[in-house]
Amino acid sequence: MAADSLVLAYHNCYGLNTIITRTENNYGEYQGSEKVFPVFIRSGLRGEQLPVYGDGLHKRMWLYVEDHCSAIMHLLEHGKSGEIYHIAGEEELTNIDLARMILKLLDKPQDQIKYVPDHDIRPGHDRRYALDCEKINATGWKAKWNIEEGFKKTVNWYLDNKWWFT
Repeated sequence: MAADSLVLAYHNCYGLNTIITRTENNYGEYQGSEKVFPVFIRSGLRGEQLPVYGDGLHKRMWLYVEDHCSAIMHLLEHGKSGEIYHIAGEEELTNIDLARMILKLLDKPQDQIKYVPDHDIRPGHDRRYALDCEKINATGWKAKWNIEEGFKKTVNWYLDNKWWFT
């Protein structure tokens, strides 16, 4: 929020050409090993439990990394200076459903899920992250990848590149 305010101040005071973007949970190839996708995939492949916080009903919107990049490029050409745009795939999924989808794509049993206490590890953990993408959609941008196809592409990449998280 502070960074957004600083950027907007420079835009308003000095005429700096700016666009602010906000996004949701991204996923894709080469993601940091501590992020949920690599953790779930690595755990699933090792026959370990996938750690799902709390009751697993926290909801997130997911965006494939290529869509995020295409949105930024699109806004460089079609965005309006001084505006804030939300970039999202507009498909929501609970964390438990995310774990189940990854296990299914890995052809692993659904009982590889372990609920872990949320309150000690992630205090204040939001129940839902969601963005309204009406403004960016009005510029003509839409995400290319839906959850099902993007997740499949990502899981297949990790299967072909196990070295990434060993």
